[in-house]
Amino acid sequence: MPGTQFPYPRKSSTPATYTPSRSIPLYQRRNLKTLATYIVGGFTVLSFLIWLFGGRSSRGPRIPLGTPEVVIVTPLDPNLSQSLVDKIQENRKDYASRHGYATFFPNTTDYDLMPRVPLSWSKLPSMRHALTLWPEAAWLWHLSSEALIMAPNEPLRTKLLEPQTLESIMIVDKPVVPPDSVIKTFSHVRGERIDFILTQDREGLSVGSFLVRNGEWAKFFLDAWFDPLYRSYNFQKAEEHALEHIVQWHGTILAKLALVPQRVFNSYMPEPDMRNTYTDGQYQQGDFIANFRGCQKDQTRSCDEEMAPLMSRWRELRDAQWK
Repeated sequence: MPGTQFPYPRKSSTPATYTPSRSIPLYQRRNLKTLATYIVGGFTVLSFLIWLFGGRSSRGPRIPLGTPEVVIVTPLDPNLSQSLVDKIQENRKDYASRHGYATFFPNTTDYDLMPRVPLSWSKLPSMRHALTLWPEAAWLWHLSSEALIMAPNEPLRTKLLEPQTLESIMIVDKPVVPPDSVIKTFSHVRGERIDFILTQDREGLSVGSFLVRNGEWAKFFLDAWFDPLYRSYNFQKAEEHALEHIVQWHGTILAKLALVPQRVFNSYMPEPDMRNTYTDGQYQQGDFIANFRGCQKDQTRSCDEEMAPLMSRWRELRDAQWK
């Protein structure tokens, strides 16, 4: 009918084009949320591991003014003679005063080692103790009470702590435990990534002199080494054999390890009845450390008597260098 108005528009006879919905199904949204959670969690864990075990800049962390770069830790058996204790402390304190280091002389009986555990294990809680006393120090140096420092003017920084120097003397791609361990030191590792420096003798790893860089890794490492399971296990050489075990079976420890030649900072003095039978790591005049290994355990030996000639030589050298 002309001019008639319809109250509603007419429907088109052409069907509307189908447009698919852009919304994501519920089950897919749940999967995406789960995936995002895993990604964030994985990134967090990875970041933590990089921070804990990763390398540092060659310049190293900033050390507050007045903080010693190195703390020399020498646990002392209360049964040692006072004359021997005096010699050891004199030797360490003189060296520390020359280079701005600190010294720490805890008793081997200060720590709970568990029943029937050798006192040699005390080196580990003593190192952990030193971490709490000098939290800003860069390095901790355990030096056995059977050893003397014989080159008082050589600072550890220039001797082996500079990354390039350390890289030049590191023993790489060699059995961790000689002579034929299948686990070998890493072939390519940068000096600034190293947190644990020690030597080996012809029988295995030697713990008479070793360095640990302060930090979270040091706490993890010392706690792992001091684990009650290892202390309760009857290792023939106590903490030395425990260390050989964890170094070979824990990649996070091996990755931080640098082995250096024994005469760099752990030369052995020949035992009185075994002179010239082991010369690879034997002390020679001018070496940094003279280690009278075993002189306290062997009842037939006297550390006081064996150290006397070198102690006299050290005093002469000390007095000449102070003039």
